[in-house]
Amino acid sequence: MEQFLAVAVAHFLALLIPGVDFFLVARTAMAGGWRNASGVCIGIASANGILITAAFSGLSLISHPVILNVVQASGGMFLTYIGIAFLRARASIEPARPRALRTTWVKNLGLGLASGLLNPKNALFYVSLAAVLADATPVSLVIYGAWMVTLVLVWDLFVAITLGSERALTGLSRVLSWLTKIAGAFLVVLGLGMILGLLIHLT
Repeated sequence: MEQFLAVAVAHFLALLIPGVDFFLVARTAMAGGWRNASGVCIGIASANGILITAAFSGLSLISHPVILNVVQASGGMFLTYIGIAFLRARASIEPARPRALRTTWVKNLGLGLASGLLNPKNALFYVSLAAVLADATPVSLVIYGAWMVTLVLVWDLFVAITLGSERALTGLSRVLSWLTKIAGAFLVVLGLGMILGLLIHLT
């Protein structure tokens, strides 16, 4: 339970930091409404599902202790690095771009899928989490994966529904700084925990 809460909180807080997916959902919602943007949301969630499945299923291939240790060390260093970057970053919301032409729901689905799959941060994040969950059972991995995909979809739909005005975006910008710091702290703790666990295991 403690492991699930740690991973769930770290994943949720990292999800709150605006990135390519966030701005794509916000722009589409402002340009064509939240129903039109729901295609982007489902595409992004589907992409996350694909990356999670690929990362978690790869755990079965890590049978050699040396490979497992390298993956765990790399994942710990990556999460620590990203956490420090978040702690040092100055979060801000970019000005809204001119309203784009309306596109079809299916095209927006493709945009969301491409955005999620082509974002290296997503792939690296889930690979790092896979190292944390190396000892989890298949059922637990399914639960983790389903939770993360559902959370991504719910959050993106929330963004699409609520971030339809410049006032809403401005309001969110006032809390981005401390959300970034909290996310950074959780990622640093998670990353250092992985490295410390590996060192304890090797001694």
